[in-house]
Amino acid sequence: MPVLKPQVTEYRLHSLECEHCGSKSRGKLPAGVTEKSYGARLAALVGVLSVEARQSHRQIQGLLREVFGIEIGRGTINNIRQEVSEAIAAANEEAKEYAKQQPVVNCDERGFSQQNRDGNNPTEKKAWLWVLVTPWISLFLVTLSRSQEVAKQLIGETFTGYLGSDRYGSYSWVKSELRQLCWSHVLRDFQAMAERTGASQEIGTALLARGYRLFHWWHKVRDGTLSKELFIEAVELLRWGMHQELMSAAAIEIGWREKSPLAKTVRTCRKLLKVEAALWTFVYREGVEPTNNSAQRALRPAVIWRNLSFGSQSQAGSEFVSRMLTVNHSLKLQGRSVLDFLTQSCLAARLGEQPPSLIPVVQEPAVSNPRPLIFL
Repeated sequence: MPVLKPQVTEYRLHSLECEHCGSKSRGKLPAGVTEKSYGARLAALVGVLSVEARQSHRQIQGLLREVFGIEIGRGTINNIRQEVSEAIAAANEEAKEYAKQQPVVNCDERGFSQQNRDGNNPTEKKAWLWVLVTPWISLFLVTLSRSQEVAKQLIGETFTGYLGSDRYGSYSWVKSELRQLCWSHVLRDFQAMAERTGASQEIGTALLARGYRLFHWWHKVRDGTLSKELFIEAVELLRWGMHQELMSAAAIEIGWREKSPLAKTVRTCRKLLKVEAALWTFVYREGVEPTNNSAQRALRPAVIWRNLSFGSQSQAGSEFVSRMLTVNHSLKLQGRSVLDFLTQSCLAARLGEQPPSLIPVVQEPAVSNPRPLIFL
């Protein structure tokens, strides 16, 4: 492997003073060259090291020195990160509108930490990292709230597609017929019931058996060994049986503040009955998955970054996290280079040009081949 050296270009702008009027004139930089002391590709590299390699300011400083021989201060690294954040802001806003218009999305959230260095979190509220996943775009957002208002902001109040999520109350404003609740969470609830004693164990075992049977059939549909028509027919009977199990369990009388294992089982069954319609959307709607795994997978690298960095120090830092995660994960879904995209974004921002887009454009082929993707 050859030694990596940065390309350094020095520009000397001569300045002269008129001996008659005293006015000064100064040379101009060539077209396409800005007064930044570092190039757009170096700025993009700092962005990639931050999100993909999850490096701190000090680690980025050391890596640039060791690998490229570039001496750069941690304050400059922070300035570069803010430049990158601003350069991709427009692409993020465009991606936000695109995601809201998709027919199927998945949403989830995890705790985050935003400090009060800029005075925007004086009460030191807990922050939340949200994600909205579509087939080609993953939209991330760090906020100081886990409320329904944030969910509406992320998904869109006029959303008419199908939403996959857990049973958290922030998503309850979406109509049940447009939701798909995560079956992984439901099966864990059934497993918890089955591990209790007495009536709870009987209820949980029966429900868990039906849940496993459902997924066995679903996997056969996915691998093409069971037709969708036969699957729907089989699910209708299973769904009726599960409804009867839930109704029987919910009818068991318990005290208002009773905390016995049976009381927990009964309350869980009652809650499931309230959202029962949202358990079966995937059976009838193409593109809807029975779990929220896509959103949880998207959050996993973000959670690792959070754990290593201890969150952000300011609102600007949270915006950098949100925007960079959106760009990084979306470009990976599309098979595009993150470094090239960030380089083009920084260069466009410096020159006042149109930035690159995260939105994929799908063109219909002339023949029945897989649809090619063309990126703006």
